[in-house]
Amino acid sequence: MFVAMNRFKVSPGAESEFEEVWTSRDTHLHAVPGFVEFHLLRGPSREDHVLYASHTIWRSRADFEAWTRSEAFRLAHQRAGGSKPLYVGHPEFEGFDAIQTVTPAPA
Repeated sequence: MFVAMNRFKVSPGAESEFEEVWTSRDTHLHAVPGFVEFHLLRGPSREDHVLYASHTIWRSRADFEAWTRSEAFRLAHQRAGGSKPLYVGHPEFEGFDAIQTVTPAPA
């Protein structure tokens, strides 16, 4: 499993617009090989920003990297530049390979 995360520092007062940009976009992820799930997360508020993270789970790092080179990736990100005034700084990417996974015991 591979987890791809982007952290966004959103300007105070721009939270609703930022969330609308993300929740209304066509992600193009549903049919991408190796895609497992996506989450948009809202974190703590600071004086100068509100922290958000996009959290995408992939079957493997190779599946994630193939997606970043795909037409689906290009389509999903074609409007990304239009929302830059919402951010404080640039998004920060972090990728993680799973070392351990714990799931609930069967009922």
